[in-house]
Amino acid sequence: MLKVLFMLILLGPICFMKNMFWMVQNMFFMIMFYLILSNFVFNYWMSISYFFGMDLLSYGMILLSFWICSLMLMASDSINKFNNYKKLFLLNVLLLLLLLLLTFMSINLFMFYLFFEGSLIPTLFLVLGWGYQPERLQAGMYLLFYTLLVSLPMLVTIFYLYNNLNTMNFYLLNNYSFNYFILYISLISSFLVKMPMFLVHLWLPKAHVEAPVSGSMILAGIMLKLGGYGLLRVFFFLQLLGVKYNFVFISISLIGGVLVSLICLCQTDLKSLIAYSSVAHMGIVLSGLMTMTYWGICGSYTLMIAHGLCSSGLFCLANITYERLGSRSLLINKGLLNFMPSMSLWWFLLCSANMAAPPTLNLLGEISLLNSIVMWSWMTMFSLIFLSFFSAAYTLYLYAYSQHGKVYSGIYSFSMGFNREYLLLFLHWFPLNLLVLKSEMILLWL
Repeated sequence: MLKVLFMLILLGPICFMKNMFWMVQNMFFMIMFYLILSNFVFNYWMSISYFFGMDLLSYGMILLSFWICSLMLMASDSINKFNNYKKLFLLNVLLLLLLLLLTFMSINLFMFYLFFEGSLIPTLFLVLGWGYQPERLQAGMYLLFYTLLVSLPMLVTIFYLYNNLNTMNFYLLNNYSFNYFILYISLISSFLVKMPMFLVHLWLPKAHVEAPVSGSMILAGIMLKLGGYGLLRVFFFLQLLGVKYNFVFISISLIGGVLVSLICLCQTDLKSLIAYSSVAHMGIVLSGLMTMTYWGICGSYTLMIAHGLCSSGLFCLANITYERLGSRSLLINKGLLNFMPSMSLWWFLLCSANMAAPPTLNLLGEISLLNSIVMWSWMTMFSLIFLSFFSAAYTLYLYAYSQHGKVYSGIYSFSMGFNREYLLLFLHWFPLNLLVLKSEMILLWL
């Protein structure tokens, strides 16, 4: 794993060379393909060292980080074209990828915490530095304070654990089981805000709406997954407490999912709608994870990877129309079927993935999650019925309103996409449908 980190660190100076924007992106892809190829010769204990290592759980997340960061650069062509501090932008994305990689590779709980919080800083720079409206300052503050406020108790808990057990290694902590409620709350609350759970989700739509397309992609693609990944890691030694108290969070998430789906139906901003839809998706991921059944844990991991690709692709689409029309309002983004006919296929494909149509990875994840949640209690069926129905409803609303209707008269009559945009959307959609054929990687990692 050290070789991958060194490759990334040595990309740093390349960011400041002339005309190296696409070179950095190609290098990201190259390192990622190296990782995929090395997977064939890895025995999973080979890549484990004292502080860093990689098992199947982190492997999927690391690949997702590389993939999304490469596509971020591809989507941010306007930064390259208008020379909007592109060298600093490259460095920022590189730093973000490095921190994410270190987060997913950490075996040590404290190291994980350090990089988990560290990855917040480049994201904040993305929102504040390359965002669109003056409200981005407020969005940045929301992002910072929501996540930092709840992570302080987590730090105290980590030191408490170390004081008592003299270890912070994830694999060694799994041998213990705790029964202190405060320890449980302070450890998981940081992850719940990051996911984000309903009631502590307010920072997410704000950050999404103000962030540039790259910021939205990384937020939807990776940042929300950090919370889920953290929960998957810590629930191994919080099992006793989980059995007792998880029902609270499952109830909040499921009811919250339904409410957020209803909020989606009255959005007029494209980005805002997609952002709220990811809160609803993360609600079902959280509920499945909290049941602590095999189906639930594997399903939540599957849906996290699927949602990372799907949501990121939808944000790209929203940005493509924003670059053409100068607005994200659904009142202006109408009749795109006439305006950008060849983009409508991608709208259709990614919207159908968002509502978990076969053969996408979302379907596999949602089936596992529905199984696990209904197995946990039959009462959850009521909220799940509404969640599934409204999930389809707001996705259809997004598609129908943007593609059909009368074209706004203030826009130019016809516009095709660039090759770069089609490739970008294809690279979001293709793995989403291809990974279904390789589901044992996702369902047999425990």
